[in-house]
Amino acid sequence: MQNSAINVIFQENNIKRLFEGLFVTAEIAFISIIIGSILGILIGLSRTTKYKLVLLINRIYLEAFRIIPTLVWLFVFYFGVTTALNIDLSGEVVSIIVFTLWGAAEMGDIVRGALQSLPKHQIESGNALGLNYYQVYRYVLIPQAIRRMIPGTINLATRMIKTTSLVVLIGVIDVVKMGQQIIEASRFQFPTASFWIYGFIFFLYFIICYPLSRISKRLESKWIN
Repeated sequence: MQNSAINVIFQENNIKRLFEGLFVTAEIAFISIIIGSILGILIGLSRTTKYKLVLLINRIYLEAFRIIPTLVWLFVFYFGVTTALNIDLSGEVVSIIVFTLWGAAEMGDIVRGALQSLPKHQIESGNALGLNYYQVYRYVLIPQAIRRMIPGTINLATRMIKTTSLVVLIGVIDVVKMGQQIIEASRFQFPTASFWIYGFIFFLYFIICYPLSRISKRLESKWIN
């Protein structure tokens, strides 16, 4: 029975459907990572300012996405914001918005930490060379901070990819939802289909996230230690 149950993955284009779901997962994750990283860099730079109001706004924004679970934000935007503003947004669009905002908040903290971890004399040396505030950041701080940001950025990307599994709860047909549909259609013919389908989904996530995790650890040991 188990030997035949594994064949459910390859029956009736099921493997094609799983990869279509994986494409949706990857699309949401990578669009959110790219846009979130760009916004996060700007947020991180603003978190090094001396203006207290800017720091307060950034702090509230960061803590909001740290304290409130991502799932709650998905519900807030999908059911609350769309209703309040009377707009129609698909689950995919809402997912990208939420994951972008979350990624930007986390990326902003990574950028801030990288910048503030640099020795203070770097700024003093830049000023001694006649560089102004913006030139110090552009030519002195940011090039050095990038090396410290990359491992954390890759870790964040891995977390975002894994957390996209939550989008199934707002109706997005991702790889997890596609797997559930296949299991539901096959449960009477193959009672153990869920083991093989979820095992295959685990493998798909693994082959995406594990290389990123290894790259992050290698870069961290090479550039930070």
